[in-house]
Amino acid sequence: MKILVTGVAGFIGFHVAAALLKQGMEVVGIDVLNDYYDPSLKMARLGQLEPHPKFSFLKVDVANAQTMQDVIGLHSDLECVIHLAAQAGVRYSLVDPYSYVTSNVMGQVSLLEACRSLKKLTHVVYASSSSVYGRNQETPFRETDRVEQPSSLYAVTKRAAELTSESYSYLYGIPQTGLRFFTVYGPWGRPDMAYYGFAKAISEDRPVTLYEGKDLSRDFTYIDDIVRGVVKVFAKPPEAGKARLLNLGGDRPEKVTRMIALLERDLGKRALVERHPRPVADMESTWASLEKVRELCGWKPEVSFEDGMREFAVWFKKFHGI
Repeated sequence: MKILVTGVAGFIGFHVAAALLKQGMEVVGIDVLNDYYDPSLKMARLGQLEPHPKFSFLKVDVANAQTMQDVIGLHSDLECVIHLAAQAGVRYSLVDPYSYVTSNVMGQVSLLEACRSLKKLTHVVYASSSSVYGRNQETPFRETDRVEQPSSLYAVTKRAAELTSESYSYLYGIPQTGLRFFTVYGPWGRPDMAYYGFAKAISEDRPVTLYEGKDLSRDFTYIDDIVRGVVKVFAKPPEAGKARLLNLGGDRPEKVTRMIALLERDLGKRALVERHPRPVADMESTWASLEKVRELCGWKPEVSFEDGMREFAVWFKKFHGI
């Protein structure tokens, strides 16, 4: 099977591509390699993929409609698309909102317009986010919950992408699944995420910023579990003309203070904690209901938070020469 993976140099895209290649799939990877965070990390991820004989890479901006048409024209035998390219990060959407609309909304439209010409296409799987649940208070979050109170523009663009896919499934018969990821962490992760930034600060004896709130917690999901979920879901497409949404989460909210304690344990250093008010764009707590994905393919998270953080710390120390 030949699969297009967008955002292939990103955290999740890299791991998904590696898993597909291990299964013998042919992977066409695209990524714009922007500088939202250090591009050298993205290049290092690509360096792990490029020696594989069934992997090919194109530096492409998914939001460029004509370029996406050209890519699909070159690879008209694609059977599945896993769309993970996006402008990530909740807080940065307050700084540069335009990049989110371009990458996350225009990118979704450009990709789906190009996909309309694929004769062998069986499934489009794309990344959404737990952020779409916004200011919802009742947990666990269920896919049937109303999502009309976003707390960030990032959430708005991810919800817009979901609605775009719903319309393209209805209009053009493209089977699609949106995956609402819940705080993915692990080796080769994103430096802008809290666990990575905390590890960097602790290792460099700099203060860690902890936001106030006794219930501040996240449904952390280890990267290997996420990859298993993506692979299981893409193998079970909905029927033509249907679109669905699924949560992929750890099924157990963990307090951010516990994350810091585990990093202290695994890095062998105490954190210097500074407390600040929680930014208005940040959700206080997240927790995924997993009934729908379990019913579809039997997926459930397998890696404990303790083991996942330990694996991240091992990689972090090796990658940064600590």
